[in-house]
Amino acid sequence: MTDVVQTFLLAFSALFSIVNPIGAAFIFSQATTGRTHDERSLLARKIAIYSALILLGALWGGTYILAFFGISLPALRMAGGLVVATSAWSLLYAPEQTEARKEEQASHAEGLNDVAFFPLTMPFTTGPGSISVAIALGANRPTGGDLVPFFAATSAAALAVAALVWLAYTWAGDAVPLLGRARARVFTRLSAFILLCIGFQIGLSGLTDYVQSLR
Repeated sequence: MTDVVQTFLLAFSALFSIVNPIGAAFIFSQATTGRTHDERSLLARKIAIYSALILLGALWGGTYILAFFGISLPALRMAGGLVVATSAWSLLYAPEQTEARKEEQASHAEGLNDVAFFPLTMPFTTGPGSISVAIALGANRPTGGDLVPFFAATSAAALAVAALVWLAYTWAGDAVPLLGRARARVFTRLSAFILLCIGFQIGLSGLTDYVQSLR
């Protein structure tokens, strides 16, 4: 049970940091200015469902797809850890650039049904960075033994993050002004530091496995 809880916390911290529902809610609020609360709620629900499917697909199938191309698990872990750490570094030292990029992606939002998946889900909410993190987490699965607890914990983390996306986007118009952009950026930097540590941990796990295989 302890391992399951630790796996859940690891996956939740990584996915929450890279998706950043609170920070993204600011941009979602700006991109949906002029829409009614019911329309925002409908969009938020669709985005949350699509985000959950993308994250779960990357968690479950990403590792096996890469393995099909002959990429070893240690190599996948090291590369995934590097991607996670690089994304965290950008969030830590240049969150303004990330916000500007997401604002540009969300600025193309027009029709309610047309934009729920693109661009508001992909790439605005769960873009390449989020997918890379999910694949890296899936690559961190234990070798041997029962994989059900691992995938149950990581899947629960992905669903929890999607649920937070739904809540944050639904109430973005009311909650965002209370928090303020400055406080959101402080929260983003704290989350990015945790994500940076997680990236190094995943990379070190891959390096350790590689060294052991040489022995």
